[in-house]
Amino acid sequence: MRVPNWPVFLIAMLAIALLPLIFRNGYALHIMILALIYAVFAQAWNLVTGFGGMKTFGHHVFFGMGAYGSALLSMHAGLSPWITIWIAALLTSVAGVLIALPVLRIRSVPHIAIITLAFAEIVRIIVSNLRGITRGELGLIGIPGFDPLNLPGIGLVRFTPAYKLGYFYLAWLVFAVVTAGILAARNSAHGMRVIAMRDGQDAAESLGVNIAAYKIALFFISAFIVGLIGAFYAHYIIVLTPSSVLGVDIMVLVIAMALVGGIGTVTGPILGAALLVISVELMRDLGQYRMLVYGGLIVLSVLYFPNGLASLADRVRQWRRAPNPILQEQDNRS
Repeated sequence: MRVPNWPVFLIAMLAIALLPLIFRNGYALHIMILALIYAVFAQAWNLVTGFGGMKTFGHHVFFGMGAYGSALLSMHAGLSPWITIWIAALLTSVAGVLIALPVLRIRSVPHIAIITLAFAEIVRIIVSNLRGITRGELGLIGIPGFDPLNLPGIGLVRFTPAYKLGYFYLAWLVFAVVTAGILAARNSAHGMRVIAMRDGQDAAESLGVNIAAYKIALFFISAFIVGLIGAFYAHYIIVLTPSSVLGVDIMVLVIAMALVGGIGTVTGPILGAALLVISVELMRDLGQYRMLVYGGLIVLSVLYFPNGLASLADRVRQWRRAPNPILQEQDNRS
């Protein structure tokens, strides 16, 4: 376990915040916003799977519930999106607890994956068939964007499709807070108990770790984060369909991000999100064949980088510390 290097974290967050000064066009901003959204999503999934050891394949249900929940509340209840995103996040966190309850009794990885994936598929089918409310695959349109903010010292910040800078910094703020929270929690006493639970439930339970409480807490926190970023996604994209936020391909993409970047690490999902979001845009013309590329990346990462791209820095350090065999042989001769 490593102590969080807060100066490095602050420098990295500042560097990301300055990216719009380098890439000024709207398309580049859109790619960066998507990268931040998926980085938050991948980190929340990694919280349950990478740190908690529960292999869930249905986390996209929280993303879709947050998106549709906030969109429908803002459209039909007349509430501001600044309020509905928090209501939607709380509702998805309750759903996360409901999913966690049957998972408490199961330790088989395939069964946990099937249960969570089945729940997500049930929700997708329900949303697709509620055409009177969600319009199904025709798409939910007319979703309001965020209201402008008048910030002291900055002025009026707008959130429109033509002015994406406000969306970027809002996504950056969520990303920075989530990353800082995970960094702080990883080396806390609670973080140590979660990792102990992942590495050996029986051993952790014998030492007094409340396995059930920590599993429920992980699902609650993770579902809240995914629901919140899903709600943000709805008010950013403006149009929703069940396949765009509840399709299994989203979950495959997030899993690929975590595996390629490094599951069970903090920086891994961030690196994987940045790499794969850019790759997705470059392979946009391939359509559904992109899934083959995701699968290939997962296979290659498991074979050659089992700990993900985040482990490259450790490999470089080990290589530098390793003794040079040529110099060592010369020393032996002398």
